Amino acid sequence: METEVIIVLSIMALTIFLLVTELVRIDVTAIITMLLLSWTGILTSNEALSGFSSNAVIAMIAVMILGEGVARTGMMSRFSKWLLKRVGTKKTTVLGSLSLSVGTLSGVIQNIGAAALFLPSIIDIARRIRISASELIMPIGFMAIIGGTLTMVGSGHLILTNDLLEAADLEPYGLFAVTPVGVALLVAAILFFILFGKQFLPQGSSEGGLEKTEQEKVMEAFSLNRNIRMFEIPKGSALAGKTIEDTGVWSDHGLNILAVTDRKNTSYAPWRETRLSELEILAIYGQDERIESFRENYGLVEIEDEKLFEGINDPDETGFAEVIIPPRSELAGKSLREFAMRRRYAVEPLMLFSRGERLEDDFSDHKIEAGDTFIVYGTWNHIRELQGSDPFVVATTVEAEPRDASKTWQAAGSFLLAIVLAMSGFSISISFLTGAMVMILTRVMSIQEAYKAIEWKVVFLLVGLIPLGVAMQNSGTAQFLAEGVMGIVDGSHQLVLLFTVAILATGFSLVMSNVGAVVVLAPLVVGMGLIAGVDPRPLVLLAAVNAGNSFILPTHQVNALMMTAGGYKTKDYFRAGGGMTIVFLLVSVFFFYFTFF
Repeated sequence: METEVIIVLSIMALTIFLLVTELVRIDVTAIITMLLLSWTGILTSNEALSGFSSNAVIAMIAVMILGEGVARTGMMSRFSKWLLKRVGTKKTTVLGSLSLSVGTLSGVIQNIGAAALFLPSIIDIARRIRISASELIMPIGFMAIIGGTLTMVGSGHLILTNDLLEAADLEPYGLFAVTPVGVALLVAAILFFILFGKQFLPQGSSEGGLEKTEQEKVMEAFSLNRNIRMFEIPKGSALAGKTIEDTGVWSDHGLNILAVTDRKNTSYAPWRETRLSELEILAIYGQDERIESFRENYGLVEIEDEKLFEGINDPDETGFAEVIIPPRSELAGKSLREFAMRRRYAVEPLMLFSRGERLEDDFSDHKIEAGDTFIVYGTWNHIRELQGSDPFVVATTVEAEPRDASKTWQAAGSFLLAIVLAMSGFSISISFLTGAMVMILTRVMSIQEAYKAIEWKVVFLLVGLIPLGVAMQNSGTAQFLAEGVMGIVDGSHQLVLLFTVAILATGFSLVMSNVGAVVVLAPLVVGMGLIAGVDPRPLVLLAAVNAGNSFILPTHQVNALMMTAGGYKTKDYFRAGGGMTIVFLLVSVFFFYFTFF
């Protein structure tokens, strides 16, 4: 065995050990690996630093920017609501629906793009159905990787497979030649997580261990709820023509009108002098018996069309906030009526804590003192404006990110442009970087916000590990391993041959690029097939499919992207990814055995 091969194998073993044990952070491990390859002379400085100019790294950066831009528009949040309305909130049905959506999309675009597009939606859905996001993020990431096996253009290594077959004077495969095995793998993966997800996913990811959001803590502390009901003012109602204060909604009924809409324009926390009209819709907050009294008094008609008030029951759009009056506040010494809080800030004061009392009904004329505390309700945009003003100190953390639905088409168009460019033959890195730049130019986000969207830990993980794949090819380590293993199984049963090819492809894909694994293995697999007297074409396709069996370490681009969002550690991938790897091997090998041999 050559010295270079021994050195590369030693560095690879050390890298895997550090990734699994996490004695140091995974990005630090990757950088150490990169430096070791240079210090030992295995790679030149340019080769060791080649990860910084890698297409994969540039594509990863661009995808992060695109994903953040899409999330800022709320587009995937709206998709979440649409999906949950149709499939319900049961985790298994949600997981199955998301898996099919991501997997199918990944069959026609690069899996990293599909994962990035759905990531905001996955997080949003997890919050809505009250489970930890870690129960969905890893499985859906795996589905994005598996979806790349649905067509021959679903992933880079499958696209390359036909070129390698033609180079060996073998007939290439058609676009959907791999689809049957891809479907089988996708179904098997969905069943694996539905049936065994609790055993393999990270501990503490169950509903019982779900940490409460800041909004939930506020609601619990002040006995608040989202008991918001909507009523239409019918023709002839005595409510029509009255101002909000004249209705007695505060003084007589102890209720709050959170918003008013005429189905075209919506006014949140309408001013007390706002005059109501027939056929307008009111969003009313309060105790049910009081609401019923108000409804009967004015003959209101209850409706349940949530689309009338986008965000009224959505914690991503609206919520409760605790607001304190500091000594310097201009509100101190005045009443709400004098200060016109609703008219200025469009937030609805629900209760007031003053001089040790809790006031809820009509406290419009109560003199406010420094140190008094309000509980208000409004859109997060209005609460942010409140937060930036001198009269108030907002004690509640605003967790929801600012969203601008007016930029939805620009964001969607940028992502679609990136996909079209990639399918037209441009490199993934150039395609997605173009899409990211279009997002910036169309002001979906600023360049500073784009920089903040980049998860540098993930970037350096890829930058550091890419040179290891280069070293395995350049030093002959990959060739040495492949030839050694194949020499042992020569003459064995066909199933042994198929498992050997699949395991080799899986192992190589963990420490080098999927494309690199196929490039190294294809000529060896062709030779092995000819020696064994079997058709080498299915063997090469099996190797290409299993080059996507990259679940056991967070070295695949999709796993790296999902790792931070899901709060995973390497050992989590080792456990859940290990189970998924075995399922992938069994399904792919037996499918090929009974289909092609």
